[in-house]
Amino acid sequence: MQETSNQVRIGIEGVFYSLAHVPELVRYGSKPARENTVNSSLDDRLTSRLRSFAAAVAYAPHQVFIGNLSPEELRERKQPWYENLIDGAVANGRFGDLVDQESFYALLAKADQFKLVSFDEAWAACQSSLIASPKAGQLKPAGEIAALCGNGALPLRSGGKLVGCFEAGHAEDVNLSADILLENLAAKASAAHALKSLCASLNVEASEIDHVISCSEEAVGDRYNRGGGNLAKAIAEEAGCVNAAGGDVKSFCAGPMVAMVHGASLIQSGVCRNIAVVAGGSLAKLGMKFQSHLEKGMPVLEDVLASFAVLLSPARKGKPCIRLDSAAFHRVGAPASPQGMAEALAEAPLKRLGIMLTDVDRYAVELHNPEITLPSGSGDVPRANYRTLAALAVMRGQIKKEQMEEFVRERGMIGYAPTQGHIPSAVSYLGHALEALRAREIRNVLFISKGSLFLGRMTQLSDGCSFLVERNDT
Repeated sequence: MQETSNQVRIGIEGVFYSLAHVPELVRYGSKPARENTVNSSLDDRLTSRLRSFAAAVAYAPHQVFIGNLSPEELRERKQPWYENLIDGAVANGRFGDLVDQESFYALLAKADQFKLVSFDEAWAACQSSLIASPKAGQLKPAGEIAALCGNGALPLRSGGKLVGCFEAGHAEDVNLSADILLENLAAKASAAHALKSLCASLNVEASEIDHVISCSEEAVGDRYNRGGGNLAKAIAEEAGCVNAAGGDVKSFCAGPMVAMVHGASLIQSGVCRNIAVVAGGSLAKLGMKFQSHLEKGMPVLEDVLASFAVLLSPARKGKPCIRLDSAAFHRVGAPASPQGMAEALAEAPLKRLGIMLTDVDRYAVELHNPEITLPSGSGDVPRANYRTLAALAVMRGQIKKEQMEEFVRERGMIGYAPTQGHIPSAVSYLGHALEALRAREIRNVLFISKGSLFLGRMTQLSDGCSFLVERNDT
């Protein structure tokens, strides 16, 4: 393996992932909400197939996500995973946690500065996580909660019981409607939780962070500036980053990788020293494939809001780093076929460094949980990506055709991330990668993400970003 001498490294201090289990918010996901307006009986069927928090904690892909199980161990576990739960599973992992619904309601209340969230005062008094969270005006009698729901507020339920509501921010502005504001506040609250937890796990004061970049999949704004942001600064405020500025980076599912390159570049330029890249959960994507799951007698598996936070800093010896000189983007004129993407985001940047496809120990791609996607006919996304990389290695004479499956197994992994768009796209493997690099179990990982820009109806183009992560031993 030959490398160039002009190596630019930016340190990765750590990452924290969180899964907020919110089964009774699934009905407010875009797909369930639309389908339930056409067929109200679907809501009863959906409710009957919601998981308990204990089942969500014991679900093997979730344990991989928070670091209690490795992707290699998941591959060997009996499927279906939703039927073969892990005995003794816990909600706290080596680099993540699962949050129950009531605790997430508390995070929503704490993050709410505009009295959008209200709870039944009698119910809230029985919830230890909510006791200290509600602000003045957020606790109301049950009758007032019911009346607000009757006037258009979104009902908040627990155990099927009405326990609160979420109101609109403006009577006439559709961009400040209750459903959109709930989506945005959920992203803020979940990302802030991940960032605060990351700081605690690293023993870093939030005040030491000087910039926060959000790559969530929300659009914060009003009727005059839909999507204006800046959610990053709101997250920084909520997490106590009093010395931080912030800004949002958007590129659909490729957002996290793009945001990390931007953050690393700010550190390399000397503009910033400690940068947090964060993303909150996508409420709109709850229950996207719930109908397929119901048809096959499965529980509704898209019932979690996934979030993460990564801390970047100047490189130090022995610490995993981004090779900033390896960063690659999908150009406007580049082919968007699977092979074209692989050539642009894997082969080209590696060739620039004098590295072959077979010199990379692990590839982190779109790690969608196949147990979620296969029932709906969406296929096994990570396996398809790994086979494309293996096929490219065959075409370049780096492996033989009969070695493709070996390439896929050794350098790839089975998918385990929730289908939250930006979350599965490579970044969900960063925690496992950092551990393996520190332990010298692997030398490097190529992170590759893709984004579907055409979904916004502004261009037919796709997008993508990649970079190499390795241990800094120089």
